Amino acid sequence: MGAESNGLSGFLVVVVENLLIFGYYLDENYQSHIIQHNILGGEGLHHLYLEMAFSQARLSLAVIVVPMDSTTIRPFRLTTNACRFALPLTLERLSFLRNGVSQAHGFGFKEETSKLEKHSRVLVVAATPPIGKPAQSMSVAANNHDYLLDWVNNDNRRMLHVVYRVGDLDRTIKFYTECLGMKLLRKRDIPEDRFTNAFLGYGPEDSHFVIELTYNYGVDNYDIGTGFGHFGITVEDVGKTVELIKVKGGKVIREPGPVKGGSTVIAFIEDHDGYKFELLERGATPEPFCQVMLRVGDLDRAINFYEKAFGMELLRKRDNPEHKHTIATMGYGPEDKNAVLELTYNYGVTDYDNGNAYAHIAVGTDDVYKTAEAVKFFGGKITREPGPLPGIKTKITACLDSDGWKTVFVDNIDFLKELE
Repeated sequence: MGAESNGLSGFLVVVVENLLIFGYYLDENYQSHIIQHNILGGEGLHHLYLEMAFSQARLSLAVIVVPMDSTTIRPFRLTTNACRFALPLTLERLSFLRNGVSQAHGFGFKEETSKLEKHSRVLVVAATPPIGKPAQSMSVAANNHDYLLDWVNNDNRRMLHVVYRVGDLDRTIKFYTECLGMKLLRKRDIPEDRFTNAFLGYGPEDSHFVIELTYNYGVDNYDIGTGFGHFGITVEDVGKTVELIKVKGGKVIREPGPVKGGSTVIAFIEDHDGYKFELLERGATPEPFCQVMLRVGDLDRAINFYEKAFGMELLRKRDNPEHKHTIATMGYGPEDKNAVLELTYNYGVTDYDNGNAYAHIAVGTDDVYKTAEAVKFFGGKITREPGPLPGIKTKITACLDSDGWKTVFVDNIDFLKELE
């Protein structure tokens, strides 16, 4: 094949020629090992640098692609059963791969040839510079960054629901429906795992941000901690809402009045489990459940992570030196029409106790596998590898940001099927 060793210990060089994949990698002793698969096709020869890690019969591959005939790498989306992530080989020569296996079948692919996915999981990361080629490797890493950033920004994402734990499910449902005007959307009991979920909100789950309450059998008390801030709900008349809450026995912790430094009328209430809600006086809005506020120890770091790994937009940033805090509002659209994440940095405070009451926000995505790789690339920690949940088969992945806040990404199509 004419492939040459690049002195990469633990790296795989794959050469695509006609309808075969030939590959070799060098182990820590610089011994060459050959791999061959009759899976992909394409004219010409192309080198792919892949970091390899073995786990029994499974391969965990981190893809870095370098065409032999070019030192400039331009990313594009390559999705097949054999390779979930890649940078370009040659657009003209391998363009039939761009739309995945469905189109590839038209070029002679068969189901039985797509066996590699069963034995491999493809990850996108930057590789160690090949010996003698540091500039080229840096170019690959930079374009890998651009590729992932472009994919994240074009993914179909929306905040689906926020999950937290309560000590008395029926009491909480009663308070939210009677005092806050929410509707009970659905309820499910999982006796084998000893918990019950209730979903509440102001509209159907397929188009609204909602609450998922979790009641764990026999647990009636949780620690909210110091990191969680509050939820935000818009109402047309804060004063009337507060009076109703008082009549129903609710706890008002800030009476209605203009926000400090502004004109918006707000109030704060607290439910029976200690979760705070900010009531904001606004006109009719398609998303009344509008906000989740969390505290972070480094605001710029958090903004950078949520922009790049999550594809959120920084909608506004407001510094309040009088009260020694800065707030960044982030989301997937204008905050008058979409739920947003409000990140609060208190001057000089870098660490919080996140407690065990608040759980996570769920976000929709078109591909949990690509989402997980973007999260890893941009500094997040994956706590649940992407894949289907047992039983319901909905594909998810879970991650933590640098402050320990958890987010679960849910496959959009699977989510809609689950609602059916």
